[in-house]
Amino acid sequence: MTELSGGGPRFGVLGPVAAWRGSDEVRVGSAKHQRLLAVLLLHVNERVDRDRIIDLVWAGDPPRSALNLLQKYVGELRRSFGDEGPELAPLAGGYRLRLSTGQLDSARFGELVETARSQFADGELVAAQACLREALALWRGPAYDGFDAEAADTERARLDELRIAALEDLAEITLARGQHDAAAADLARLTKTYPFRERLRELQMIALYRQGRRAEALAVFDTVRTVLADELGIDPGARLRRCYELILRGDPELEPGSEPVEATAAPLPVRQLPLPVLDFVGRVEQVAEVTTALVARTPSVVAVAGGPGVGKSSLVVRAAHLVSESFPDGQLYFDLAATSDTPQQPAQLLADALRALSVAGNAIPPRLTERAALYRSLLADRRMLVVLEDAGAAEQVLPLLPAAGGCAVLITSRALLTELPGARQIDLDVLDHAEAYELFTGIVGGERVAAEPGEAAAILDSCGNLPLAIRIAGARLAGRPAWSLRVLRERLADESRRLTELRIGQLGVRASVELSMRLLPPDAARALSLLGLLGAHTLPGWVVGALLDRPDAEAVLDTLVDASLLRLTTTDAIGQPRYRLHDLIRAYARESVDRIPYPERRDAIARVLGGWLSLAEHATDLMPAGLLSLAPGTALRWTPPETPRLVADPFAWFDAERDTLLGAVRLAADWGLDEPAWELAASAVTYYDHRCLHEDWKLGHHIALEAVRAANNLRGESVLLRALGQVHIYRDDFDDAVRDIEAARALCQLTGDKLGGALALSMLGTVSREQGRHDEALSQVRQALLIVVGERDRHLEAQLRSSIASMLLARGELDEAAEWFEEALRLARALGDRHRIAVVLRRMSSLHDQRGNPGAALACLAQALDAFVELSDERCAGYTLLEIGRVHARRHSRQVATEALESAAGVFHRHGDRRDEAECWRLLADLNAALDQPGAARRHYDRALRLWRTIGDTARIAAAMLSLGALSTGRPG
Repeated sequence: MTELSGGGPRFGVLGPVAAWRGSDEVRVGSAKHQRLLAVLLLHVNERVDRDRIIDLVWAGDPPRSALNLLQKYVGELRRSFGDEGPELAPLAGGYRLRLSTGQLDSARFGELVETARSQFADGELVAAQACLREALALWRGPAYDGFDAEAADTERARLDELRIAALEDLAEITLARGQHDAAAADLARLTKTYPFRERLRELQMIALYRQGRRAEALAVFDTVRTVLADELGIDPGARLRRCYELILRGDPELEPGSEPVEATAAPLPVRQLPLPVLDFVGRVEQVAEVTTALVARTPSVVAVAGGPGVGKSSLVVRAAHLVSESFPDGQLYFDLAATSDTPQQPAQLLADALRALSVAGNAIPPRLTERAALYRSLLADRRMLVVLEDAGAAEQVLPLLPAAGGCAVLITSRALLTELPGARQIDLDVLDHAEAYELFTGIVGGERVAAEPGEAAAILDSCGNLPLAIRIAGARLAGRPAWSLRVLRERLADESRRLTELRIGQLGVRASVELSMRLLPPDAARALSLLGLLGAHTLPGWVVGALLDRPDAEAVLDTLVDASLLRLTTTDAIGQPRYRLHDLIRAYARESVDRIPYPERRDAIARVLGGWLSLAEHATDLMPAGLLSLAPGTALRWTPPETPRLVADPFAWFDAERDTLLGAVRLAADWGLDEPAWELAASAVTYYDHRCLHEDWKLGHHIALEAVRAANNLRGESVLLRALGQVHIYRDDFDDAVRDIEAARALCQLTGDKLGGALALSMLGTVSREQGRHDEALSQVRQALLIVVGERDRHLEAQLRSSIASMLLARGELDEAAEWFEEALRLARALGDRHRIAVVLRRMSSLHDQRGNPGAALACLAQALDAFVELSDERCAGYTLLEIGRVHARRHSRQVATEALESAAGVFHRHGDRRDEAECWRLLADLNAALDQPGAARRHYDRALRLWRTIGDTARIAAAMLSLGALSTGRPG
């Protein structure tokens, strides 16, 4: 390949993605490494969000470990580049690969093409020809060959268009140098590959004519006219027709040295485009997508939709200017004013268009259909770009669409114009963080932003990266040079005043959103106002139905999405579309919600909370029975449509709604809805327990606890305290556990909640056992069991019988323990409780092991581990691995024991279980000592000691110190 310039490795995308160091190709690793490199090169010198990289590298189906794998692949890719490799660095939640122009073949290609065109314009034909040949030699095949991501399609199309244009330029220069034979041969090949390129056909006709092959030149025109008519339904353009006429006449203009063929003389082209925004930043992908679509096919209609203030007009005007040379007959521009009080009517717009096309006023037909027909007729032989700003609906746009193949239409609208036939729809979102920062810095000034980077970031956060808001904020600062950025940041910090602050002159975010709001039907406007109360989380669509108390609210949801006021952000793991209000639209919605009476607002919030609660309960019912099962409270339930489908995979549903459920608890507390607050917090406990999400567990319960205490809700308080006590037990915080469980037990006695009190008593027994008070523990759990049997809760009975069996086993009463285990197992099987069966089997394994039957112990543990893995209960799987390791360690089976214990230690470490993690290291240390491996034993004792010291376990600390001492003296520990 042609050598690229620049130090360090060089990269290629003009063919399969590749890298070179000198003349040697760099092996970048696996297929995933190659896809990662392709993604980074696709966005070279730009920050790429981690989630986008993951989506592209794994083609939309990433594993759970994708983030860790991505970090690993980035490191390996960086190492493959060597010490002189380019900067590949993390940046604001993503990565950026920085390259110079000379290091990337596509950038070098573009640079060479531009140089050649400048040389051609200056008459340096030899240099221009050599430069183009060097540029085209960089191509090794189709751009990004082998990288099948749709995200690369736009760039592929752009590069392919540049390559074809370069081939056309080279043919024109070859002709200009008088190399007609070479040009004719090249053009014969190229026109077979690109039969619809009229410039290639024009050059081919000239080359043949200059060779004296006039009849063949004319035949080319006949061929292309037939091809265009048959395949595309259009006629040749003005330049090609002009070339044909000149050949027919034998015009001297076609002789070597004459000027290129120009279009037939016509009135001056219409140039109505507004001035482009001078400080336009970013939007590289979107601009490329628009420009490629406008010039790649004919006729072309591109509709850019987006919410208020998102920058649709700036993008469209920039794109229109970039492609204006492709539409030499002019550009029409019309403001349809759909969001104003007086939208423009198609008939009036057509009259304006006809006047711009030199039709006299008295010649403009009176009827809409006649005006549209004349308009289409006038555009039939022209290549024109029509820009329609602020369109409201397809009916307003359709009469303004030309039928001519050489024309293109570019539309902006706040609504998705899905009714337009064949239109390319582009949904514009806010700027990414890097683009927002660049825009803000350009307005305010680099020195001021660099002096207060934290304040700048906070201002952009308050603006939500919305271009209109950033421009207003920047303009306010630019007009007040004495202000520090902190002044504006403090003003924007108050969400209730934010929209007031984001206004300058007649320009304001509130006014922009209001234009869209007033066009909504009443039910959609009501839904938008109520959505503003639900916080910043992404939301599933059913919440709109709950807010309106309508299960069939899909039409309202679609209206808000089509109006670009509610954004469809993603589809979650259970296939549920998720929506989000932009922060500033939400601020406007919160202002407008005051029009709805307070009781109606409160009822709407209660229905949404009832929807979350109903789904959480349905999902929990499909899970293994939880440790802290309870009777429901009295909060309202509202059942969303398709509830069974949504929670068919209960763990996946909870995973998808994890953050939103915590937000729902906060929402309930903020509205003083104490009953939904505690029920929502408690409804997630089984999920939290299986996933070991202790921080979420504690956070939601503490939020709800404030609400129930403020309302003197004793039942709710007892449930929450008991659950918090269980978290403390898991974290070895036994003093806090006793405090909360005792308080819960006292509240149960006050409210007459016998089962709740029994559960609290059994939990106190667990604490007593963990602290070595085995007789007290056994007594407490036996008392709890008597109550549970009386209340006929068989799930809790099975749980307590298993606990008693384990306590008896710890006292050495093996036969009695066996009887309790058998009864617990019989109950669990009768209930069909797979999780409880697995727990009993895990505990029974110790009985078999102590009876000298390790085979039976390991069989029980294998069954238990399979069940826990299938049920996604990582913590219980960890306990099971610990017991497997213990059984093998006793028999000095080093490899199997080590694997099991190290895996278990990893589980306990992730979930903050210091006591059990220390036990894993202690068992490994004992095994190493028994196998005469003092170095490994010492390391493992040290790890166990560090953990025991953090929880103050003096007995185990002393035992470990004795074992370490024995290692030092060579005596057995």
